[in-house]
Amino acid sequence: MRILIIGASGTIGKEVTKQLEHDHDIIRAGRNGVDITVDITSPDSIKNMYEIVGKVDAVVNASGGAAFSPLTELTPEINEKGIISKLKGQVNLVLLGLNHVNKNGSFTLTTGIMMDDPIPQGASAAMANGGVKAFVKSAAIEMPRGIRINSVSPNAVQESWERLHNYFPGFDAVPAKRVALAFKKSVYGAQTGQNYEVY
Repeated sequence: MRILIIGASGTIGKEVTKQLEHDHDIIRAGRNGVDITVDITSPDSIKNMYEIVGKVDAVVNASGGAAFSPLTELTPEINEKGIISKLKGQVNLVLLGLNHVNKNGSFTLTTGIMMDDPIPQGASAAMANGGVKAFVKSAAIEMPRGIRINSVSPNAVQESWERLHNYFPGFDAVPAKRVALAFKKSVYGAQTGQNYEVY
């Protein structure tokens, strides 16, 4: 398969690449993309990426950001980060990529634990994650040409734990390799409309 991995240089993206690169042709994209640069907050940048890459069998997204902020300090401007990046960015990868994914191909997006297990300062990220999950479930029944769509919902990962542990007291971080296996399951599998939880 020819697989486009967005966020390939990130913590999870690197592990996803390791899981898939031995058997497939991998195109690594991202803000610091090895093969191609893309900014998922920009529809024009996404369109340009797909035009350069051409047809693929799978699109995997391991990128997208959202702000951590106490609710009483969460402004529309701060909240917009998660909307533009984690939510709209991922949705646009699908909307603008449908004609670039081959028959029976797939999209795999990223959500996260906060939408189901809330933490203080996590409302904005939870909102974006929940929106992606709902989009995946609903879009799955309308995807053309047998294309599948799923999402992966990871816990905090061990490789980022030193930076994030104060946000996740009592959580048991998981290795990024385990998260990457859920992406592999989505790419290789037959299910669609699923949100694979890695807790």
